Amino acid sequence: MTQTVAATISEQAVVFVIDDDPSVRHALEDLLASVGLKVQSFKSTEEFLRSNKPDAPACLVLDIRMPGLSGLDFQREMTRLDIQLPVVFITAHGDIPMSVRAMKAGAIEFLTKPFRDQDLLDAIRIGIEKDRANRQASMAIAELRRRFAELTSGERQVMAFVVGGRLNKQIAAELGVSEITVKVRRSHVMQKMQAGSLAELVKIAERLRGS
Repeated sequence: MTQTVAATISEQAVVFVIDDDPSVRHALEDLLASVGLKVQSFKSTEEFLRSNKPDAPACLVLDIRMPGLSGLDFQREMTRLDIQLPVVFITAHGDIPMSVRAMKAGAIEFLTKPFRDQDLLDAIRIGIEKDRANRQASMAIAELRRRFAELTSGERQVMAFVVGGRLNKQIAAELGVSEITVKVRRSHVMQKMQAGSLAELVKIAERLRGS
């Protein structure tokens, strides 16, 4: 069972554990290591924030009740700091309001100690897969932005008109240039944005607007 879990998660993935109880940290380190997962553990949220973290798909296993900033408060702080890690909460003192608050804020799971190892591993797998998908989407958007940045101002104007459904002659009249100039700029837009069709260029523009 653990081999299956390990096989679905990249070796590059890492699990961050924040718990003020050293016995819990050590137990989780042993569990995660047993399925081939890299783990970095911390006794406090402050220590976690100060640490150097690898640029890799990750998941955060976070205790609810700790000295100083609680797990739930840190989840809110993560949003403010733009830390977009999937969170799995663990606690020995959970209740329904805590669980509801955590899940509404986007937590993957809310596990009450003692919990089954497999339940934690399954939640971590979901978290890592979610983070990997988010990272891939962010990289794809960054690449589209890079391509768009290479367009000249004239090419960007033409792109905006093209995805808006304007014909070349209409664009030419709007910009006060020749239709040939529009065709040249349009061709450059398609090449630079790596769009194989108008429909694909429209989708690219929508993704850029949505980002």
